[in-house]
Amino acid sequence: MTDLAHFAPAVPAAFREIVHGRRAEPSVSGDDWLARLPALIAELAAEWELVADGPVWHGVCALVIPCHRGEEPVVLKVTWPHEEARLEHLALQAWAGQGAVRLLAADPARWAMLLEPLVHDRNLDEPGLLEACEIIGGLMRRLDRSATPQFTRLSAEIERWIPLCRNGSPLVPRRLTEQAASLMTDLRDDCDGRLIHQDLHFQNVLAADREPWLAIDPKPLSGEWAFAVAPVLWNRWDEATAAYNLRSHLRLRLGLVCDAAGLDEERAMAWSFVRLVTNAIWEAEDPQPGQAELSRWIAAAKTMTD
Repeated sequence: MTDLAHFAPAVPAAFREIVHGRRAEPSVSGDDWLARLPALIAELAAEWELVADGPVWHGVCALVIPCHRGEEPVVLKVTWPHEEARLEHLALQAWAGQGAVRLLAADPARWAMLLEPLVHDRNLDEPGLLEACEIIGGLMRRLDRSATPQFTRLSAEIERWIPLCRNGSPLVPRRLTEQAASLMTDLRDDCDGRLIHQDLHFQNVLAADREPWLAIDPKPLSGEWAFAVAPVLWNRWDEATAAYNLRSHLRLRLGLVCDAAGLDEERAMAWSFVRLVTNAIWEAEDPQPGQAELSRWIAAAKTMTD
């Protein structure tokens, strides 16, 4: 028996609030999943012989528990079931700790992984912005490899996004949605095949003991790395809005990442525009869209076309 058996009181209230009201396929509600979470973690702890020994962390979609397995420090990650994380373990397995957190064990059916410990409170919000962009570009080079057939293809996602943009939204300028749809018809040729981390931004890179920085939370896709540049533009947004010229600022970020990663800037700019517009449409579809988020996507998208 481990001290994770009585884990329920340790689930942070903020994480409960995030998951409450969610629904996963086919019929799992956030409340049902939270109710089962203590027993799930106790089972995993028993099977992997874990003892919890630190504060619980969480993001938007996962709970992270520092543990020991014998003398070995490890981290137990249990993820709210959602499509983007379904093959996270396969991506980490493919990267084998080269530029990304090392996977020690996985239980995909229970959305659980055992990972090496990283420095959870040190991410790329800490270095200067220009240095952070160069680090992310360098990680893209290290993570680049062929995708196996299990991963969703970017071209398949485009087939859903083109009609999304053609239908548009009253809250998103029509010229942006039409341009995004047009760009995707050009970009979809030869856009598959590389295993990419489609959410590689400043908070998804943590400091480590064995290397200065390692990527986490991959949300893997079979695509091209130019598609993966966009999150660098919409994170650390306060620094973007404080810039004298938003267009120049965001294009500098993009250029630094592309230079370090060896990517074509024009293609990365086109993909970034597409992702910003689709984000805006999805935000606008929410029953109560967040005006700050919606404004961010639209403002950044406009800088890609001005």
